[in-house]
Amino acid sequence: MAVTVGDPEHGGTGLAGAEPALQLLANSVAEGKCILFIGAGVHHSPPQGAKYSYAESDRPPMGGALAQELALECNFAKMCPGEQSDNLQRVALCYEKELGRPALIERIRQAVEQGRKPSAALRALAELRFPLVMTTNYDTLFERALRQDHVGKDPFTAAYSPDRYERTTDYAGGDQPTDDRPFVFKVHGDINTPKSIVVTDEDYITFVLRMNTEGRGFHPIPDTFLYWLNKWPTLFVGYRLMDFNLRLLFRTLRWRLDTAQRPNSYSVDLKPDPLVSELWTKEHGLRFIVEDVWEFVPWLYSAVMNREMPT
Repeated sequence: MAVTVGDPEHGGTGLAGAEPALQLLANSVAEGKCILFIGAGVHHSPPQGAKYSYAESDRPPMGGALAQELALECNFAKMCPGEQSDNLQRVALCYEKELGRPALIERIRQAVEQGRKPSAALRALAELRFPLVMTTNYDTLFERALRQDHVGKDPFTAAYSPDRYERTTDYAGGDQPTDDRPFVFKVHGDINTPKSIVVTDEDYITFVLRMNTEGRGFHPIPDTFLYWLNKWPTLFVGYRLMDFNLRLLFRTLRWRLDTAQRPNSYSVDLKPDPLVSELWTKEHGLRFIVEDVWEFVPWLYSAVMNREMPT
């Protein structure tokens, strides 16, 4: 069955009666044996009537909204007439051509960092036991959430490098990441490391080529993640698998592993595409949790921590 929880036609059904598979997920998180994979959708606004709030001024813009802002500033409509201005990869390439790479990175930094704050959902995820966290977000909001006084974690952070001859930064000292010192890997770059940002069409081409790098220590994904991705379940929060780049990344990471050996993976997606969900459930063992982030994260927090998620 492609869908684990909820009904996409009715906006989800709640998680109170979650099936055993989700209890296994909650148990894995409680034991610190689950990989968290965070996407931009984790920053979206709570649905109307939700008990949680997240002010627009505190939220980083979604990719399409950011693209439209950049398009106005680089005269995208004139440069590329008839093209959609919400295609971030294409608009970013235009911005880079017109205003330069440093200006593009600084503009993205302003959009995703300046005045932005982690949401209640992100703060709750930071409290849970995720020793390994991978994200395609450029911002540092999750790292800030980890360092909150009441959480007190000290994350080790590394970012993707486009240089195939640069040894990939792995967890310091070669030790296994812990709940108190989790390993956060920024797979599409960290805004504080300009060369690491993957945003334009050309950046993505380089990224795909880099994912074929051979040689221990030089693959763009740290060895620690390559090992544990094939041992522990992965929880995707803030993604839709309609995203071609995410599907490409996920398949590249796991394509050498026998289907029977792949650990369970879970994707929180309120409206999964029927074709993608059926294919990925059958061929990749991915379970779709048909719920909004603002319903799922409070459920997971309560299931693991035995208390209600703070507002």
